[in-house]
Amino acid sequence: MFRVTREIEFCYGHRLLNYDGKCRHLHGHNGRAVITLEGPRLDSRGMLVDFVDIKKTVQQWIDDNLDHNMLLCRDDPILPVLEERGERVFVMDCNPTAENIARLIYEHTKEAGLPVVEVVLWETEHCFSTYASPR
Repeated sequence: MFRVTREIEFCYGHRLLNYDGKCRHLHGHNGRAVITLEGPRLDSRGMLVDFVDIKKTVQQWIDDNLDHNMLLCRDDPILPVLEERGERVFVMDCNPTAENIARLIYEHTKEAGLPVVEVVLWETEHCFSTYASPR
């Protein structure tokens, strides 16, 4: 089995609903997504997936949708205020936790046709969440 991994750094803001800690307030992170692809065969070039192709599909999507953006749950009461003021907002159906952001990136990568097996989202230097395909 072959694996390739690409790391993508991006900045984002969020806050968590139904949470009693500091993360209930608007705040930001310098995040790092680590995307791992896996497959049994290499192409005619000897590659599982070209790193450039990962950059074109996944990094471009992160840059366009998540980087320097506020990630908020659809139910967040501040959402209409930010939208009315023209702020960049990425609306999620769920709380924008590290776990859910990792799953979001995983699902986009899969929908793009890449053989993703795992996405690790480093929210801080010491904290990360992982979303992986079922084995």
